[in-house]
Amino acid sequence: MKSFELVQNFLTLLIVPFLAAVVGIASAPAVWMFLEARALLVKQEYWVEILGTSLALGMACMIWGTTLVMLSGFLGGLFRPRLEPGRYPLRSFVTIQWAWSMIFHRIALLFLKTLVPSFMGTAYYRMSGAKIGSGCQINTENLNDAGSVVIGDRVVIGGHAVINAHLVERGELVMAPVKIGDDALIGANSTVQPGCTIGAGAVVANKAVLAKWTEIPPGEIWGGIPAKCIRLADGSKPQ
Repeated sequence: MKSFELVQNFLTLLIVPFLAAVVGIASAPAVWMFLEARALLVKQEYWVEILGTSLALGMACMIWGTTLVMLSGFLGGLFRPRLEPGRYPLRSFVTIQWAWSMIFHRIALLFLKTLVPSFMGTAYYRMSGAKIGSGCQINTENLNDAGSVVIGDRVVIGGHAVINAHLVERGELVMAPVKIGDDALIGANSTVQPGCTIGAGAVVANKAVLAKWTEIPPGEIWGGIPAKCIRLADGSKPQ
């Protein structure tokens, strides 16, 4: 057990320079663009140089952020563990591999919230491993464990909603996929826990919290903490 802790600590230290390299490489296009712009502005009038440099700096920041998100998505999808649903010892190399893949999502969070909802945010999640249908609007930076999330067509996920496909329980990492059916709505600031299945056309109300392994039938509306059915598919209230 002691030796595993040493390995875990070593890998934690090792990831710091690795992540620094990822952030640095992502900045390369932005740095190139900024230096080219500065070279053109050097002999301009003072106020033109100041304004041009400011605009170039702003554009460089946007390019850096977008490149960082896309690179993080690619690396997160490349290194993510292909884990079957189940329980895994928390002190294991499987868990370390899972943690490494989550690190890329944390790097993307530096800029991801400015790219959702947009096709770039959706592309990031797809690159990270999520299966996303057509016509979806994903307005959250907190779609975690993307490789274990399946989203149907025309799904809307509200701002700051949290979707988790993992939990830590009794010294184990528990992986359970989240499945969201066509035309479903996940309200803003809601939380969907691992193993949940949300039927087609169902609604999870704002700020609701779905307990783990909850199954919502098609067309129903659920809300509250913990979430319960507040409207059946036929429009009536549950007994």
